[in-house]
Amino acid sequence: MLVLHLQRDSWKTTMVLAYQSLGVVYGDLSISPLYVFKSTFAEDIQHSDTNEEIFGVLSFVFWTLTLIPLIKYVSIVLRAHDNGEGGTFALYSLICRHANVSLLPNRQIADEELSTYKLERNPETVDKTRVKVWLEKHKNLHTALLIMVLIGTCMVIGDGVLTPAISVFSAVSGLEFSLSKDHHEYAVIPITCVILAFLFALQHFGTHRVGFIFAPIVLAWLLCMSALGLYNIIHWNPHVYQALNPYYMFKFLKKTRKYGWMSLGGILLCMTGSEAMFADLGHFSYSAIQLAFTSLVYPALILAYMGQAAYLSKHHDFYSNSQVGFYIAVPDKVRWPVLVLAILASVVGSQAIISGTFSIINQSQSLSCFPRVKVVHTSEKIHGQIYIPEINWLLMILCIAVTVGFRDTKHMGNAS
Repeated sequence: MLVLHLQRDSWKTTMVLAYQSLGVVYGDLSISPLYVFKSTFAEDIQHSDTNEEIFGVLSFVFWTLTLIPLIKYVSIVLRAHDNGEGGTFALYSLICRHANVSLLPNRQIADEELSTYKLERNPETVDKTRVKVWLEKHKNLHTALLIMVLIGTCMVIGDGVLTPAISVFSAVSGLEFSLSKDHHEYAVIPITCVILAFLFALQHFGTHRVGFIFAPIVLAWLLCMSALGLYNIIHWNPHVYQALNPYYMFKFLKKTRKYGWMSLGGILLCMTGSEAMFADLGHFSYSAIQLAFTSLVYPALILAYMGQAAYLSKHHDFYSNSQVGFYIAVPDKVRWPVLVLAILASVVGSQAIISGTFSIINQSQSLSCFPRVKVVHTSEKIHGQIYIPEINWLLMILCIAVTVGFRDTKHMGNAS
């Protein structure tokens, strides 16, 4: 009976954490349909009646989401955690405690701030593998390993600046269907800046409270995207599933040539936020993140992209004026509710990378790679749920500066 009770508690905890993860980890990934198609279809790509272009992009998006977030992250990368902690520095600390390759202090008390590690045996007594001997023997590899860690960390932090600005700006841009051109031009930037300021002002409540506040929004957004996707598939093109054939990727590149290769940068936006699954691992758990993605996030994203492709395959006129964004495929009767929900979801989407930035900043300063900053632990139960005031306000300033810079860009794809 005690075992069954513990199992029920374990599953209950996993379900609660999976629900919370929707509002923290998957917000960024779930709003990618707002801008992927618009960023991918540049003016240089001409549309044809065979729909090879739109089917090729859908095929690229499907296989990108399947190979990177689903197979790479959920099935492989999340298993390579450091006793529950994720992120580049957590992995670096783990490697350095098991191999003599560190250029930074490790196996010290300070490492406890980085993870809850526990070595069962001294690393020197463990049988050395070929890879371990090779790494320890070549000193240049020690430097290369540290540089890779620093570059990866900087890229995540850079994403923490760009993602909130791009996500919220993309959602608010949906006002173009309800406002005049002049009003839209002068309203989007201020509204975006106000929303970003509000988002960063909420961070001091901590991941636990923010997760419960934001999770219902992401859940509603995922269900909304799924419903819209199913509607567009059934109503416009039930045979859009044929685009999942990887042969369409080859046809797309063969037909579009250089411009098709250049558009792949827009397709990569479909997996933006995937790194948050690993960076935010310390905030939740492997089983919770895995459960939320496989059961809800992944199917909803696939349906959303298929629905957009189904609509665009029957509305070729939109290709001439770059209006291939998310809102084009939304029926007029529900456009306003979807717009409001999208704006709220974009705010939540920014939370994933913000929480991940807090985690890696905490890890990097534990290894003396970042100036000392105040770290506030916001949960008595989850070790990795933290808030860093200085980083929070610095990110807010940078995000608003990036948003103001969008004023000079004509299309969201250029901003991306």
